[in-house]
Amino acid sequence: MHRRNFLKLVACAAPVAALGYGLAEAGDVRIERVDAPVPNLPKAFNGLRVAFLTDIHHGPYAPLAQVAAFVRTTLALQPDLILLGGDYSSRNESYIAPCLDVLASLKAPLGVFGVLGNHDYWHGVEATKTGLAKAGIEELTNRGVWLTRGNDRLRIAGVDDLWCGRVDVAEALADTKPTDACVLLSHNPDVAETLTDRRVGLMLSGHTHGGQLSFRGIANPFVPSRYGDKYARGFADAPATRVYTSRGLGVTGLPVRYNCPPELSVITLRC
Repeated sequence: MHRRNFLKLVACAAPVAALGYGLAEAGDVRIERVDAPVPNLPKAFNGLRVAFLTDIHHGPYAPLAQVAAFVRTTLALQPDLILLGGDYSSRNESYIAPCLDVLASLKAPLGVFGVLGNHDYWHGVEATKTGLAKAGIEELTNRGVWLTRGNDRLRIAGVDDLWCGRVDVAEALADTKPTDACVLLSHNPDVAETLTDRRVGLMLSGHTHGGQLSFRGIANPFVPSRYGDKYARGFADAPATRVYTSRGLGVTGLPVRYNCPPELSVITLRC
C-alpha cells in the first residue's frame, strides 16, 4: 500500500477503534470490593456488606436488560444492605417507572434505601419518588433510619441533591449522638466539603462517573465537581468525614467510557 494511503487509512480507523473501545468499556461493569472503616461502628456491625449502586441512567444507552443484569449481580453478591445513590434514569420521564419496576427486585436482609440525584429532578422528581415507593425502596431525603442488631445501632441517612434540592444534614441525622456510627448517602460528593457535622463517619456518593473519560497524568475536565479530581472516584478525605465516590453504572452524554469502567460497589464496614 502506498504510504500516503496507509496513513489516511490509519487516520480514519483510529477514531472508529477508539469509539468501539469506549462503547465496550461502558458495558464492562466491575465489582469493586473495598473496606471502609467507620468511626464508632459497633462490633455487631463489623463486616456488614453494603452493595452500593448509583447513576444507573436507564435510557437509550442503558436498556432494561442491563438494569436487570445489575439487579441479578447484586442479588448474587448477597449483601446485608443495598444503597442506591440516585440518577436512576435519563432523557425523559418515560424511562423512570420501567427502571424502578426492575429495581423492585432488589432485596436485602437490612433493607434497600436510596436518595435522589440531579437527573431525577430534571426528568421527573415526583415520578421518581412514586416509583421508589412502589418498588419498596425507602427514600432517604434529609432523613435516616436506625439499623439494629441486639442493643447496637447504626444510622443510615441521606440528603437531597446538592444541585436541585435542599440539603439538610442535621435533619437527616436527627437524634444521632456523637458516639453513634453513621453512614450518609449523598448523590453529589461536593456536599462533603461544606459538611461540618462530625457525626457522619462515612459518606457514599456517585454523580461524577469517575470522569467517564480518564486520561492518566491529566486532570480530568469532565468531572462535574467544584473540586476537580478529588471526588472523581474512590476514597477521599473531606474536612469532617471520609467519602467514597463510585464511578457509577451508567453514562451521560456520549455512551462511552475510557480508562473508567462502570462500577458496582461492595463496601464492607469495619470498626
